[in-house]
Amino acid sequence: MNRIALILRRIRFLPVLAILGVLPSLAQTNAVATAVVTARPVSYFRIGSTETRFGDLEFVGGLELRSSNGNFGGMSAFRYLDQGKSFLGITDTGFWYAGDMQRDAKGVPISVSDFRLAPIQDAGGNAVEGKRNADAEGMAVSGKTVTVSFERIHRIAEFDLDLKDFASRPKDLPLPVPKAELRNNRGFETVAYAPAASPLKGARVAVTEKSINKAGDIYAAVLEGPGKGIFFVKRLDSFDISDGDFLPNGDLLLLERRFNLASGVMLRIRRIAAADIKPGATVDGPFILEADMRDQIDNMEGLAVWRAGDGSTRISMMSDDNTSILQRNLYLEFRLAE
Repeated sequence: MNRIALILRRIRFLPVLAILGVLPSLAQTNAVATAVVTARPVSYFRIGSTETRFGDLEFVGGLELRSSNGNFGGMSAFRYLDQGKSFLGITDTGFWYAGDMQRDAKGVPISVSDFRLAPIQDAGGNAVEGKRNADAEGMAVSGKTVTVSFERIHRIAEFDLDLKDFASRPKDLPLPVPKAELRNNRGFETVAYAPAASPLKGARVAVTEKSINKAGDIYAAVLEGPGKGIFFVKRLDSFDISDGDFLPNGDLLLLERRFNLASGVMLRIRRIAAADIKPGATVDGPFILEADMRDQIDNMEGLAVWRAGDGSTRISMMSDDNTSILQRNLYLEFRLAE
C-alpha cells in the first residue's frame, strides 16, 4: 500500500466526520446487547517486516475488530479484569462494552467472545443522551469501583462494577482542576489507579488531553491521598494525551498521539517516574515506544497495563474508529522488555 493510500485509510479524527453524521444514535433503552465480533489477526506491528522489538516493547500480537452491531466502535478506554481475558471498556458514544479475549497456546490474542454493549446510565437511571453527555474518555477499575472521566461536559464519576446488567448510576466526584482551566473537548482523557505500594499509595490520577497552563503544559491531578493536588505534564511536539496506566512499580505510562496531513498519524508512550508525580511539579520522561504510519496503528485511545500468567508485564492499546469506514477498531498487545 503506498503512502497516499495509507494516509487516506488512516485519516481518523477530523471534525468533519461528526458533521457528516457518521456517529450512531445512542440507545433509547438500557438493554444489554450482545454482538458478534469478527477478528482479523495482526501478526506484525511494522508493515512488511517481521521485526518484533520496538523501543522497550516486544510485539505480541493484535486484532482488527469488526461487528455488524451499529453501536460497535468509538472505543475510548478499557481495562482487563484478570490476566488478559475478561475486559471492560467505554465508548465516547456513551456505552459500556465487555467481553473475553481468546488466546492460542502461546498466549497470542486470536479472537473476542461474549461481547456485550449497554448504555452508560445517568443519575436518573436513563441512558445518557447527546454527545456532550455521552463523551466518556478515561476509565479505571479497582475492586468493585469503576471510575470514568467525561469531556465536553467535564466530570469524573464513580460507578459500581456491574458486568451483568450495567445498571450502575454515577456518583460525581469533585473536579480536581478548576473548570475554567478545562478546554472544550480537551478535558480529562485519562484516569488510572496507582499501585498500592507506590509513592501515590493507590490514589487515582487524572490527566487531560490538552488543557494547558500558561507555560503550555498539560493539566493533571492526583485525586486523593498524600500526594493529592495538581501537577503538569510537559507537552512536547504538539502531541496530545489519549490515555494512561501505571506500571507495577508505580511509574505512569502516557499514551500520546498526533495527526497532521504532512506526517499522518503518530503515537508514542511516555514513562513518568513515580517519584516525580507531586503537587506543582511538571513531569517528563523517556519514550518507550514511538510509532508512525510505517506501523499498524490507528487512532489509539485506550491503554491498559496488566500482568500476564507468565509474570510478564503487558501493555495493550485499543483504537477509536470514530465509527468511520476510514478507520479501524485495532487492538495491539506488547510485552515490556524488563
